[in-house]
This record gives sequence, C-alpha cells and structure tokens, in this order.
Amino acid sequence: MRISFYFNQREVLGLGSIIEVKKLKKSFVRKGGKPINAVDDISFSVQEGEIFGLLGPNGAGKSSVIRMMCGLLTPEQGDIRICGHQVKNNRRKSLRHISAVLEGNRNLYWRMTVKENIAYFVGNRGYSYRQIQSDVDRLMKQFKIEHKEDELVGNLSRGMQQKLAILISLAIGTEAILLDEPTLGLDVETTEELKRILVQICMDFKKTIIVSTHDMKLVEEICDRVVIVNQGKKVVEDSVENLLDLFRTKTYQMRVKGGKISEEVFDRIQSRFPWVRFDAENRVYLVNIKEGEMFFPLMEVLKEESVSLESIETVTVDFERVYTTLCERNFKDVIHV
Repeated sequence: MRISFYFNQREVLGLGSIIEVKKLKKSFVRKGGKPINAVDDISFSVQEGEIFGLLGPNGAGKSSVIRMMCGLLTPEQGDIRICGHQVKNNRRKSLRHISAVLEGNRNLYWRMTVKENIAYFVGNRGYSYRQIQSDVDRLMKQFKIEHKEDELVGNLSRGMQQKLAILISLAIGTEAILLDEPTLGLDVETTEELKRILVQICMDFKKTIIVSTHDMKLVEEICDRVVIVNQGKKVVEDSVENLLDLFRTKTYQMRVKGGKISEEVFDRIQSRFPWVRFDAENRVYLVNIKEGEMFFPLMEVLKEESVSLESIETVTVDFERVYTTLCERNFKDVIHV
C-alpha cells in the first residue's frame, strides 16, 4: 500500500518544474582504457512539491546524475537547470536551491557532535545556529533525536545519521532535497520510519524530494513520479500510478481444476496465445493481455479444450515486476518515453 494513503492523499503543489535535466551525458574510462557511458542522453523534469524517484540497479548511472545535479561532476553534454538557473554557468545561484544527502552519510563529520554538525552546515549557508535554533529544536523532536544533541555522530546508528543528514538539509531551507540511496543499510523498522518522514516533509514543509535508489518498494510507496534508468539510459518516465495501472489491468491469474493443463493442450493454447505462461511455484497460469478483446478468444479456446477454471483474478502488481518487465522488454509502443 502506498504510504501517501496514510497522509490523507497528499497533493502535489503543481507549480511547475523546479529541476530540468536535458540530454545529460557522462562517461568514465576503465582501467583498460575503454570508456563507459555512465549516463547516456538522460532527460527528465521534477515538479515542485513532488517526491520524484530515480530508479535503477547498481551501476545504472543514478549517482552520477545526482552528482551532476549537485555540481560535483561536470557533464560532457547536456543541461541541468534548478529553479531556472543553469548549473554549468550559474553554479552558485542554482545550488542555492538544493541540498543533498549523499549515499553513505558522507556529508556528516563523524568526530563532531550532532549540534556541531548542524551549526557547521547551516553556517556554510549563511545562517547562525541562533537564527534557526527554534526550527532545529522542533525538527529534532519530530525526528526523535533531541536526546542525541551532544553525541558524536560517529557513535550514532546508521538510521540516526541518516535522519540527522535529512534534518540538516531541512534546516538550511532549500526548496529541493536530493537523497542518494537513503535506505541503504537501514533495518526494516528504520526504513519504514524514514518513508513516513519523507512524506511528512513534503506535507509540512512543502519541499520537493528527489530519491535516487534501487529500492523499488521505496519508490512504489512514496513517489509521485519516477524515471527508470538502466545501463545509463532512460527506460521510461511516468507517474508511479500510471506504470502500476498499465500492468494491473493487463495481467490475470487463472487456476484450473486439477491444478494443471495437460502439456498437449497447453502447447495448443500457447501456439495461439504465447502470452499465457505457467507459474510452477504457485501452480497458476499468468495471462498477460495487451489488448482487452484478446481475453475472450482465450476463454473460447479453454472451453473448446474442456479446461475448467476454478478462479480468475487480477494480479496485484508491485513495482518490482513493473521495473523488471520494462527493463527486459521494449514497451515504447505502449508508453511514451
């Protein structure tokens, strides 16, 4: 179930694009001298007030995109604009609108206390700790780390460190927050807490959040829209609901009396309907239908072959299946990318 359900169906502000990424390219050279296209012609936009997912497996190019958005890497081609400012030519103005929580909590100083880290990073943005102390106190209570104020960051759990990094990104007051693999290494309980915090941030603080991750459940449960990348290329960009609906309405699960159709009969069925397959583990038949009218001829053939159905139901789809299918097959005739 999508977490936004618990927050009274959060609405995106819809005030236009806050980040525009156009035709981004970046390559790296391997030890043997052969270049790798880490980011290959990727474009997408992030709307103000939404939680946007950048989803892909390890090595897909997600972190490289995030680092280019933060100005830590220079793209070979392409353009990034944040609140209308071009990162390449107006780095200071553009980066004033975003803060980043990089993978591995590398944006915290472990030999400084929680309070010292907050004071240092807000100071870098031109604020004194005294100016934002009331906001920080409120955030520390909300994030349940007020009792750790004088603790060295190196002594905190990974979950506490992650919450502190996000707290700092809120305290410095940017419109957008970039999170690179925010749930990596967290236990289940902390991950669930972090999901709720991120959705609450969008509600209470009207922030835009970009999440780079390989965690499909995270994207499915909290993101409004997603761009899927694989091997440096964009596979698709759409709302999470649209991608889920695409498969939910086209996949059915059939149980037959006796548990299984004979091989001879099934071969005849599959010769006409190759999108029917048998799930041996669950002893059900999965029917992937691209066009609604194809379902009825299948029913006629089953009747002709004397196949009796016990049940037929729509498959409950999760984002893992959507992601895997999109990466393995070409759906450009179905989805506009």
